Amino acid sequence: MTTHLTNGPVKDLVLVGHGMVGQRFLEAFVEQPGAAEWRITVLAEEPRAAYDRVHLTSWFSGTSAEELSLTPAGFLAEHGIDLCLADPATGIDRAAHTVTCASGAVLHYDALVLATGSYPFVPPVPGHDAAGCHVYRTIEDLERIRDEAAVLQATGTGTGSGTGTGTGPGTGIGVVVGGGLLGLEAAGALTALGLATHVVEFAPRLMAIQVDEGGGKLLKRKIEDLGVHVHTGAGTQSVLTDENGRVRAMGLSDGRELPADLVVFSAGVRPRDQLARECGLPVGERGGIVVDERCRTRDPHVYAIGECALAADGRVYGLVAPGYAMAETAARSLAHELADEPAGELREEHHFTGADTSTKLKLLGVDVASFGDAHGATEGAVDVLYSDSRAGIYKKLVIGADGQLLGGVLVGDTEAYGLLRPLAMGGKPLQTAPEQLVLPAGLAPAAGPIALPDEAVICSCHNVSKGQIRAAVHEQGCATVPEVKKCTKAGTGCGSCVKQLGQIVTEELEAGGVTVDKGLCEHFGHTRAELYEIVRVAGISSFSDLLDRHGRGGEGCDVCKPAVASILASLDNGHILDGEQGALQDTNDHFLANLQRNGSYSVVPRIPGGEITAEGLITIGEIARDHGLYTKITGGQRIDLFGASVDQLPAIWRRLVDAGFESGHAYGKSLRTVKSCVGETWCRYGVQDSVGLAIELELRYRGLRSPHKLKAAVSGCARECAEAQGKDFGVIATSAGWNLYVGGNGGMTPRHADLLAADLDKETLLRTIDRFLMFYIRTADRLERTSVWLDRIEGGLDHVRQVVMEDSLGICAELDALMARHVDAYEDEWAAVLADPDRLRRFTSFVNAPGTPDPAVTFVPERGQIRPARPDEDGRILTPALVAGPRLEVHSA
Repeated sequence: MTTHLTNGPVKDLVLVGHGMVGQRFLEAFVEQPGAAEWRITVLAEEPRAAYDRVHLTSWFSGTSAEELSLTPAGFLAEHGIDLCLADPATGIDRAAHTVTCASGAVLHYDALVLATGSYPFVPPVPGHDAAGCHVYRTIEDLERIRDEAAVLQATGTGTGSGTGTGTGPGTGIGVVVGGGLLGLEAAGALTALGLATHVVEFAPRLMAIQVDEGGGKLLKRKIEDLGVHVHTGAGTQSVLTDENGRVRAMGLSDGRELPADLVVFSAGVRPRDQLARECGLPVGERGGIVVDERCRTRDPHVYAIGECALAADGRVYGLVAPGYAMAETAARSLAHELADEPAGELREEHHFTGADTSTKLKLLGVDVASFGDAHGATEGAVDVLYSDSRAGIYKKLVIGADGQLLGGVLVGDTEAYGLLRPLAMGGKPLQTAPEQLVLPAGLAPAAGPIALPDEAVICSCHNVSKGQIRAAVHEQGCATVPEVKKCTKAGTGCGSCVKQLGQIVTEELEAGGVTVDKGLCEHFGHTRAELYEIVRVAGISSFSDLLDRHGRGGEGCDVCKPAVASILASLDNGHILDGEQGALQDTNDHFLANLQRNGSYSVVPRIPGGEITAEGLITIGEIARDHGLYTKITGGQRIDLFGASVDQLPAIWRRLVDAGFESGHAYGKSLRTVKSCVGETWCRYGVQDSVGLAIELELRYRGLRSPHKLKAAVSGCARECAEAQGKDFGVIATSAGWNLYVGGNGGMTPRHADLLAADLDKETLLRTIDRFLMFYIRTADRLERTSVWLDRIEGGLDHVRQVVMEDSLGICAELDALMARHVDAYEDEWAAVLADPDRLRRFTSFVNAPGTPDPAVTFVPERGQIRPARPDEDGRILTPALVAGPRLEVHSA
């Protein structure tokens, strides 16, 4: 860290705190005019840069600290920002304009921004600091909780045995103090770690701030159905310890003693305003650094933002969206006022005078949302209720005397949140009967974003209104959702508004006279799902027949040809390389291999569950050696062979097939892998045979053609080593069976999977996965992953659950039959190619000179193997001598 004690031509800006709000301030500030004139230093208390605390719990399911990071690579260096980790501010001298750090360094500032956040409130009850007591705030907190839970599982020292409150000997009991948002997330984490979990909440219901009595009652029942014990209206009196000073029980206000091995305090937070107090800045009676509408403290050189600040409306906001708004206000205010510009330069719409505290989230798999005046505190307000306890749905709207929607509570079904929250924020009387907004689909006409006024805020993270989105379309020329995102920042925060954003863009284009064709391409006016039904019902078996009967003429294109080829393959209409179908395939499917950057191909044999014999390993190694291929063990638990020419593919696959291997379908829009941990067979934590199930699933669904690739995993316990909750379908073992998660996705747009069903026996599990996959294949759009499909499909997860588990559409028999047909008709594509001389003829680089190497496909040696030559390198055509001979020099072209 550099110590600055004198003023220079460059102004000094010191930011104290590098959490989510602090990072947002930096991003907003560097966009302001004159930002380059500032030297920025950030003092962070934690040992890591800003990360996503909203999704902190996903760390337990395999999301890494790097994936949670909110600091873009190169951002700090690009803007010359000095980030000092694990070196918090310890004092402020406002007269000298300096900040003292824990390391002893003293920094000068021309402007100081306090973004110190909040700290967890721990009730001052006896024993609150005993061994086994934790808070739930940072990644380090989560690491300690995880490690302690693992010890309880491994040593069998938990108190769960024989108490009636655990799930078995050595399981351990976790107690969460606090039934708010974070408390329920902590309860979900403890449950996933294998602890019998209790929630103790002093209020008469869970999430007392967000939901009303009816919603709280349903929420409690749904969470208890998931195995969490809930104690509402109970206060914590003491934490009782054993002779070693460790937690053994919790004393409650009703006189009960609740056995406990691990306690997590999540009873709310308090503003971290100590630095402000000590340097004489005003703070609120209940905490929080007092700021005005521009986020300035009484000292014009000091700002405060986020959870440490008491806003001009007298509130401390504990949500990220208000924090982001304050960060942007402070950035603009600082840039204007300290650049000696007139105070009036900061427009009033950029002032922070309050914020929307609406929330929509999923807690232990239960959807919950709250917006506006959820409790009906407005005089003259009336409630409109819809409740279905059997289906687990509760909806309440609060309607004002003038017909305005004031707020509401949604539990179990939050699909309408994206429409209702903007309507409530719009401040105008409803144009529709309110009961139509809460009735289930099918019982009321659908209402969409078209009903929203222009003032309605669509993206609360960045405060973007419907009017701004409309302006981006008809004034800025944005014609797609990505273009609107770039122009307005809408949808780039939490992402919950993206679906609505797409609807508004489509509505605006259509209103402007632009025809938005929802068909697959210029040759078909039908969607992919509609074409699937046409092919299935009409028994169509060729692309030309479908085009003649239902198309618009022409010969097809690179959009409709592979899409129809996939539909035909998913309905088992012959080998994909036979007859007309062979001409429909893209490059990868055309040669049953993945094309690589230099024109070579990869070979990927299937290794179900990642399990392979020594003989199998030797065979793959010998093939790679003899053909000079690059080998890599992948994250999907199989071995990829790179560098094969088209001519080599049949010879390589003949040896693999003879050794018992089959196609891994790495080239197809189909099932790739079912990843697995070692399960109970080897692991001391495992509770089910995850390898056996993974192999069974992979062999069942191998070759299943779908709209996009499919990835799956099976974990043998809640420790989730196979990362099942990041897959299209994932299975996690429980002591009572299997939990099924769907719709997960990694890649560019990660999505955490949703719990579809819990504690299933194997027969029910297989049947449910069968139906889920076939329903997805039947209804998804072209190149639509299950994650996107699940967010798009009307009714979302609840609708999918009703279809595949309750047969709400009466199609389960059809779905079962389609899957049975696939399983019975499966044939290894490469084995079938090798048995057919006509199919083999396509595998040649040059038709008039078969066996001749392609001179454009060149390699260079690296780390004992090969890699594709770059344009500036003198590469070599692949021959055995290149790999087996002496190491070649690499020359620049």
